[in-house]
Amino acid sequence: KDRPLFSTHEQGQNTMKLLVILILCTRRLFYSCMALSSFSSKNGAASSDGIAIIGCGVLGTSLCRQILELRDFEGREVTGITKSTARHDMIRDAVGDRNNRFHLVTYEEVKEQQKQFRDVVFCAPPSGFDDYAGAVREAATTIYLGGDGTMVFTSAGSVFGGLDGETVNEQSPVTDTPRAKKLINAEAACLKEGGVVLRLAGLYTLERGAHNYWLTSGKDVDGRADGIINLLHYDDAAGACLNSLKEATKKSAVYLISDGNPLTREQICLSARKSALYSDKVMPAFLGTDKDAMGKVYDGSWSNEALNWKPRYISFDSFMEQH
Repeated sequence: KDRPLFSTHEQGQNTMKLLVILILCTRRLFYSCMALSSFSSKNGAASSDGIAIIGCGVLGTSLCRQILELRDFEGREVTGITKSTARHDMIRDAVGDRNNRFHLVTYEEVKEQQKQFRDVVFCAPPSGFDDYAGAVREAATTIYLGGDGTMVFTSAGSVFGGLDGETVNEQSPVTDTPRAKKLINAEAACLKEGGVVLRLAGLYTLERGAHNYWLTSGKDVDGRADGIINLLHYDDAAGACLNSLKEATKKSAVYLISDGNPLTREQICLSARKSALYSDKVMPAFLGTDKDAMGKVYDGSWSNEALNWKPRYISFDSFMEQH
């Protein structure tokens, strides 16, 4: 008598696996249909009063969550726009929308639906685009509605010149390195359409940032120990974006955002070791010499006042002491 290909136990396991896969696929299909159906509604996520967040990494996800929690934006729909659906479940769980005001769609779906939004924040990094400036230009001209709304582009303070410890502000000259040019060209695309640019300091969370790599990789650090790094928590960067939507009445403006407490590379490692997560880590060796660049100090006091913004985490050191 022929034996069955699978035992009864194996058949049961395979059936359970298929059910789990079916449930996950059904969930994704449901949310995709909900998002697309909201596009077809006059009051949906892509209505003229909607807010679009292009790029839902750590920064974009934090921004979506903060907008939904703030009374100033009560009742407004928020749409997170990503390149693919791969992380949609993770993003949705992190944002935690309780009022069905949050939607996730892909960039291609937005373009197919030809929808526009009153407010747009472009916080996707350049690494995901062959033509970064072109992507920002497309968002500013086809997704951003214009008029009374606000277009925000998140750039980086690294575009500024100054390498000998001097202080830079919003009016300081920029450098012409390839990376800086890519960001400056993208900034120009946003500014041309009346948008605002936020030049952000080095971003971090407890487990993300230069400190994590320096203390866990086991490798020496390129750069001098006393080299200056300007810092900003991801949640505070999102808060600055949020305040730009509320307060940025000046069109085509550039803002400089940091916590106002720069540290040296050595100080960053020492501060990180105040956290239980890094307390047992060994300090790395710093390979830089006096001939290497020291860095610069950000002065974003004008931006703080103009956007009515201040950081929740006043310094990297105090954050690590609390965590």
